[in-house]
Amino acid sequence: MTHAESREEPTVDSTLIARWLAGDERAATEIVERHADALARFAGRLGVTQDVDELVQDTFIRAFGAMDQFRSDSSLRTWLFTIERRLVIDRRRASARRRQEVEIDDGQAATGYNALDTLVADEAAQRVNDALGRLTRLQRDVFTLRVQEGRSYRDIAEILDTTEGSARVHYHNAMRAVKEFLDD
Repeated sequence: MTHAESREEPTVDSTLIARWLAGDERAATEIVERHADALARFAGRLGVTQDVDELVQDTFIRAFGAMDQFRSDSSLRTWLFTIERRLVIDRRRASARRRQEVEIDDGQAATGYNALDTLVADEAAQRVNDALGRLTRLQRDVFTLRVQEGRSYRDIAEILDTTEGSARVHYHNAMRAVKEFLDD
């Protein structure tokens, strides 16, 4: 997200929210179109490999059900990320209670004319995933939001229900740990 887009986001979203609350169904469609891809990416970065579309849909269902409670002191996307993260946590807890094992997609096999390039990229991605797997859940979430989503420390603090200072510390520690692992 560019700086200009981040300034435009609250204005566009505020207008869409007002339209939706006034009964304009098309505004909901526009909100979904604006944020669904980012929510799907964020779900993947939270480790969700199955039923991502269902998770994104559930996030929007919750959001639209509580849209009248949305405080515009944060961006809509930050609020949606917060809802989605809580849904993921709830699902993990429910799964643990049922003692079900979650299958992890090992990725796709390399095919095509650039199989060597794909193999090297997959190996690098696996090393980064291994490094991220060694982080605490909070460090991993902060790292994901900061590096892969480009969120501010303020947004991260709100999404993860922590302070900006804590988000900065966890990010610093996560970066150090990832760099150390990759240097080995």
